[in-house]
Amino acid sequence: MAIPGARAVHHVAYTVPDLDQAVRFFVDVIGAELVYELGPVEDPDGDWMTRKLGVDPKASTNIAMLRLGPVTNLELFEYTAPDQRRELPRNSDWGGHHLAIHVEDVDAAVAYLKDQPGVTILGEPETIEEGPITGDRWVYFTTPWGMHMELINLPPGAPFEQHTDARLYTPGVPWRNR
Repeated sequence: MAIPGARAVHHVAYTVPDLDQAVRFFVDVIGAELVYELGPVEDPDGDWMTRKLGVDPKASTNIAMLRLGPVTNLELFEYTAPDQRRELPRNSDWGGHHLAIHVEDVDAAVAYLKDQPGVTILGEPETIEEGPITGDRWVYFTTPWGMHMELINLPPGAPFEQHTDARLYTPGVPWRNR
């Protein structure tokens, strides 16, 4: 069974400490397009925020929706809430996460990001030498506010494709799932 009518992921969403900073970063550094902003979204006298978003009823948020490449919508939230935790989860923590950006040339993208204020590259790019994603070149980096991101280039024809008809999305490569 599957969710009736499910077709694709519509968007991914992240909570950021400073919405203006995050929007500028994603637009100016990553190359996203700002589609809209809204807010504040709040219900100071009711429980809508708890019922609909699972946060403290006194929480308030401002939101920005961005378009990143041909298929990714990225929603950013900046919350204020009485019970707000302000530490980012590590990738190993429950709720840990990262956003991976497909690039044509990982090394060129790293050279560009090294010149961006507040960006930290986590080690040197690596190429996977064996296993289901042999040929994958990748590296993690962090944004100025500490969000984990990844640069990745997984060329078509990875070894896992020999064992399944399923294909991962790659920009510029036709979708071939059956």
